[in-house]
Amino acid sequence: MQRMDATTCLKSLLLAISQYRNNRSATNASQLKTQIDDLSGVKCGRLLVSGQVLPSECLSGLVELVGDPNTCPALTGTIISLLAQLAADDESREALHSRYNLTGTLASVIHCNSATPREPVVLQCLQVLQKLTYSMRIPHCTPYMDELIAFLIQHVQSPNEDITMPCLGVLANLCRSNLFVQTHVKSLSHVKAFYRTLINFLAHSSLTVVVFALSILASLTLNEGVGEKLFHAKNIHQTFQLIFNIIVNGDGTLTCKYAVDLLVDLLKNPKIADYLTRYEHFSLCLSQVLGLLQGKDPDSAAMVLELLVALCSVPGLRRQLCQTVLRAQGPRLQALAKKEGRGQWVEPDPGLALLQWASLPLDGPEACYLQALSLFAELFEEVTVSVPSGSAQAFLDLLLPVLLGLLHGPSIPLSELQLKKHCVRAARVMDLLLVLSSDDAMKMQVSQQLSSQLCVLQVELLLSSSHMDMGFSCPATSSDLSQVGAEVILKVLQLMSRLKQLVRDMETSFYRILQDQRMVTPLSLALASDHREHVQTALRILLEAAPLPDFPAVILGECIAANNAYRHREMELSMQSPPNLGRSLAPLTAHPPTSSQSIHNLIEKLQSSMELQEQVKDVRVSEIMDVYEQKICALASKEGRLQDLLEAKALALSQADRLIAQYRCQRAQAEAEARKLASLLKEAERRKEELQGELSTQMLEAERAKADIQQLLQHNTRLQTESQEHQSLKGSYNELLHRYNECERMLKELQAAHISLNKQTDTLRKQNESLKVHQDRLLTQLAEQEEQIKGLDSGLQERRAEILDLQQELKRQDEHSRERETERKDMEDTMDMLRKELSKTELAKKDASIKASSLELQKSQLEAKLQKKEEELSKHTQMIAMIHSLSSGKLKNETVNLSL
Repeated sequence: MQRMDATTCLKSLLLAISQYRNNRSATNASQLKTQIDDLSGVKCGRLLVSGQVLPSECLSGLVELVGDPNTCPALTGTIISLLAQLAADDESREALHSRYNLTGTLASVIHCNSATPREPVVLQCLQVLQKLTYSMRIPHCTPYMDELIAFLIQHVQSPNEDITMPCLGVLANLCRSNLFVQTHVKSLSHVKAFYRTLINFLAHSSLTVVVFALSILASLTLNEGVGEKLFHAKNIHQTFQLIFNIIVNGDGTLTCKYAVDLLVDLLKNPKIADYLTRYEHFSLCLSQVLGLLQGKDPDSAAMVLELLVALCSVPGLRRQLCQTVLRAQGPRLQALAKKEGRGQWVEPDPGLALLQWASLPLDGPEACYLQALSLFAELFEEVTVSVPSGSAQAFLDLLLPVLLGLLHGPSIPLSELQLKKHCVRAARVMDLLLVLSSDDAMKMQVSQQLSSQLCVLQVELLLSSSHMDMGFSCPATSSDLSQVGAEVILKVLQLMSRLKQLVRDMETSFYRILQDQRMVTPLSLALASDHREHVQTALRILLEAAPLPDFPAVILGECIAANNAYRHREMELSMQSPPNLGRSLAPLTAHPPTSSQSIHNLIEKLQSSMELQEQVKDVRVSEIMDVYEQKICALASKEGRLQDLLEAKALALSQADRLIAQYRCQRAQAEAEARKLASLLKEAERRKEELQGELSTQMLEAERAKADIQQLLQHNTRLQTESQEHQSLKGSYNELLHRYNECERMLKELQAAHISLNKQTDTLRKQNESLKVHQDRLLTQLAEQEEQIKGLDSGLQERRAEILDLQQELKRQDEHSRERETERKDMEDTMDMLRKELSKTELAKKDASIKASSLELQKSQLEAKLQKKEEELSKHTQMIAMIHSLSSGKLKNETVNLSL
């Protein structure tokens, strides 16, 4: 019902746009504004950027009206408000920028209203541009880009805070990781004055302005002389403290987001990364940042996780982060359970917080659980490199059930978007499991909890989906879902290959999957991939699969050849120029009949080969049928792909017509602006003469201002010296206070020691008296003991005689032990022979498992043939019974016995 309402609103909106184009009256403008408000209430933002025809036409019309200067200002503001709602989503921002060129349109609106920057439409455009350009590379060839940069730099120094902050935000987005914009800004004549303005903003009261200014300075001057002074070793610690304070105690999500991006960009510089490893307060800042994971805000958690993953790019920081998160978890978890049972407050654990974010459901915030899984992979990779694996085994017992639970497929069928999310998350989980399986101790833990059934179910879920069951379908090479699914399948197989000797039934399942014909699609996609890791993984799996008897090598070769032919054809079409569009469409429309004709020819040949099956005994008809079926699927998929390409080219032609009309309108507007500028130039010449007189007075005032500035500079130097003295006095005060506290603590300790010593003297006195009494008793006992010693001397002589007898017995036992030693050496030789025989039996077991998998396939084929033979036998039995009944003329008690 909601979809029908959205479609109805879009149709009404398209009609209102057409009516307003034809007649720009107030009634039509009001009607169009009402339709836009209704569309905003339906909440169909994802439908608008879905790429369908009706939503694309509506968005194209709205963007065209925004760029038209003749559009009513109120209507322009309403349209921009709708576009601002759409720009809140990442996918929508990408579509608005790439498909509809909204960035250039908003830049043209700002350029047209540059004379009146306080207009609400200018502020609206800046706010939408700030959302639209965040984390997105804007090409310098975008229309009105130079004018937009000039406008932003000019109004950064504006006293109006409402326009200064969005100008700084847009400029920070444009300068970040964009070499063209950075070069253009650096080539400006007044760039030094612009740098001074940004440096002055570092003392601004708003933390957002400070972060924007620091981000722009880092993008423009990080590798230059100004950046060397600004981010020097003496100043960088203050910058680190400022950034961490904003992240921990920030006044808004936007400020924290830009602070995280700034620190991520700074870490890309090796020198600054080295400064951060030596930052004395980094441990405290890291613990505070990890404490933010305890919150329930997904946006803040995503920013913190992005920062932690970026910190892992520096080896020293990753080691420290690993020791903080994965330190000995066993005793800490036991203490945590005890304190929770007593109701006491416990310190939040960052490892458990990360585990909670990683275990979010599939429909939760995707950035959070993906970043958490990537962070776990980085931390456990550090465990395998430097930290002993025993320190993380206690935490791994908690992590492994969560990871294996994320791999379980849902009970309900998944949509395309949900399946893609599941594949992306499963790929991150498999990356983490592969990292864990690279260490021997953790590999044993994984093998104890992982089952072969889970791996088989994961592969079967992806192979049975419509995006992977394509055979020779060439468009699969351009499908994001099929690429991600193939990546997950190969990673699961790589994990199964590592654990096939440790997990029960893993080896048999692994070889059975490799012999499945559906494995052709993921292997061909990975071998033709642009990522070297995917190609290397596919080659390793192919080396293990090639020796198997039923591996579909011929089908894999045909699939790779079909994909290469499709890529070659697509490259040829993309290299054709737009004027040759009409000529290039002719062979595309003529191709399907030849394709269908070839399909019919193949079917006829296939039927003729089935008729000659009894005559030709040497040809394996089943293999020929498989090859021809795959070729038929490839040709059919090519036909569909070429038909889609034809429709796309027609749509691009219609969009080009609209762009030409828009260009003509903008050209007429530019000519009108040129005439207006000519009249303004004449007025400027008249005002120039008036301003020359004022200029002389201003020069005198400037000289006076210079004198005032010198006095202020001198006063500033005095204040700086006083500030330094204040800092030194403050340091000495803190040192004396620390000494006083130490002395007071030592005094209390000495007093306690004095009291304890007095108590010890009293106890020693009492012990002395008791010892005197005890001494008298010992003297009496000593006399008694002397009498007993005399009796013991006689017994001692008897014991010596017994010892001589025992020594002779000991000699006999030594001879017996030497005989046992020779027997033990013989047993070790036999054990070595048994170990060699055991290795031979393991090799025989592996060959037997391979033969078992192939025999299972042959068994299934023989069962199918046997079923067909039984059906034919039943038919023949019925026919013989009917013939017998007709020949005898009676069916009373007679039966037909067909047993041989």
